[in-house]
Amino acid sequence: MHWRCGMKIILFACILLCLPVICMADPSAEEILEKADEVRSPQLDYKVFVNITSIKPGRDPRMTKYEVLIKGRDKTLIKTLYPHVDRGTSTLMINYDLWVFLQTISKPLRISLQQRLIGEVSNGDIARANFSGDYNPKILRIENLAGKEYYVLELFAKDERVTYHRVFLWVQKDNFHPFKAEFYAVSGRILKTCSYEGYRLVLGKLRPTRLVLDDPLVKGQKSILEYQDMTSTDLPEKYFTKNYLKKLKY
Repeated sequence: MHWRCGMKIILFACILLCLPVICMADPSAEEILEKADEVRSPQLDYKVFVNITSIKPGRDPRMTKYEVLIKGRDKTLIKTLYPHVDRGTSTLMINYDLWVFLQTISKPLRISLQQRLIGEVSNGDIARANFSGDYNPKILRIENLAGKEYYVLELFAKDERVTYHRVFLWVQKDNFHPFKAEFYAVSGRILKTCSYEGYRLVLGKLRPTRLVLDDPLVKGQKSILEYQDMTSTDLPEKYFTKNYLKKLKY
């Protein structure tokens, strides 16, 4: 009898000792999303050049190029470099507010994150990379694709001003690399899909340098975003003001 009681005590102690390990090995949906955001976008001031190729069946591809300055997760300045006819156009994001400055007008115009920039690319696709701040996540399942395991997250918008109402995001389980995503409107209609590609060592971490946004309703219609020359740099607060848009030099 004493032997059995002793075994029960030992087993109970082992279970208690194992519980913290199990919890630590299974991150929450919020932790997964936060780590995926850290892969997508450095948590520091930086600038990067973004080349976009917009492809539509039966038409010549359209090319655009931008210089993007990012401070934290809520401030972004986008300078249009190409095509030359649009050079001098700049866009400023502060939180969920967005303004565009054109050389032909005297005051910045208010626009939305959902508004199309070019092809399948919305303003928010470039200006805002803050899933963890914009969405409430939950884990739907763990999925095996080509021998790798992925967390499948369902993201629900916290604010109606965000770019998408709902997002499904696949995050690789062992390294938290975003793999693909599906974006939906309020109506439930799928707007686009995204694959995160071209992982390279950038600012101390493997990050996707190529995003492919596909229109699921039109075969062959897509936009490809390529990120180049990402560098860490101190960005003054004055850069992220509407008054400063007019002073930008190209």
